Amino acid sequence: MRRKSVEELKGIAADLRKKAITMIYEAQSGHPGGSLSAADFVAACYFDEMDIDPENPKWEDRDRFILSKGHVCPIQYAALASRGYFPESELHTLRKEGSILQGHPDMKKCPGIDISTGSLGQGLACGVGMALAGKRDNKNYRVFVVIGDGEAQEGEIWEAANTAHKYELDNLIVFIDNNNLQLDGTTDEVMPNIDLGQKFAAFGFDTYEIDGHSMEEITKTLEMIRMRKNKKPHCIFAHTVKGKGVSFMENECSWHGVAPNDEEYKQAMAELEGGLK
Repeated sequence: MRRKSVEELKGIAADLRKKAITMIYEAQSGHPGGSLSAADFVAACYFDEMDIDPENPKWEDRDRFILSKGHVCPIQYAALASRGYFPESELHTLRKEGSILQGHPDMKKCPGIDISTGSLGQGLACGVGMALAGKRDNKNYRVFVVIGDGEAQEGEIWEAANTAHKYELDNLIVFIDNNNLQLDGTTDEVMPNIDLGQKFAAFGFDTYEIDGHSMEEITKTLEMIRMRKNKKPHCIFAHTVKGKGVSFMENECSWHGVAPNDEEYKQAMAELEGGLK
């Protein structure tokens, strides 16, 4: 049974975007573009799909979540705080010395982080290991991994994908945040990915191509995955928009890792407030 309606999840995603932008603005450091493009899937996972317990972050049977593109951690921190893993007041300490919320997720500092990430390309391999351990221990938990399309240029991604197919890890769900931009330009300019959905299908994954900002499509796809029993890992190939929800950030490579100034922050929050209605 679903915990939240699609409309509730849309409101939650908009609220997470506001929290992420506020964190980055206050820190004057961070990565807004990719945080906003991943917000809808993060909201669906943490508030509807995953079996987790904020009061027991290390619960052995919990579903796992890996943000392989770790630089967009503000959106994950916003979700964790909203779910009650730590007080929301901690969100105002992003990237400060001694904070539990560093510039990349740290499992030794922040409750709810299942693996430290930051070096791109490594998260899927960690997820494969977790999923394989679950299979061998006869556990029912699932592992959700978010990777960026730029990150998918890393060779380790494909070694991990091959391993997931070999061991029939149907408890692994990979979400590709396909926003077509990375630090230095478009993915086509830097290193063309061709068709990531077809690549994952060729590596033996059940692949689902969706609009990554349609909560209806996200929740429907996750439900399909839950129902399917065919011993294949899963890949959700999601078309997204970098900077989604803030007009001047959308599809702008320059907003990969830049914090808004006072006027930009006011405009962004006004636009995101509109998204809550």
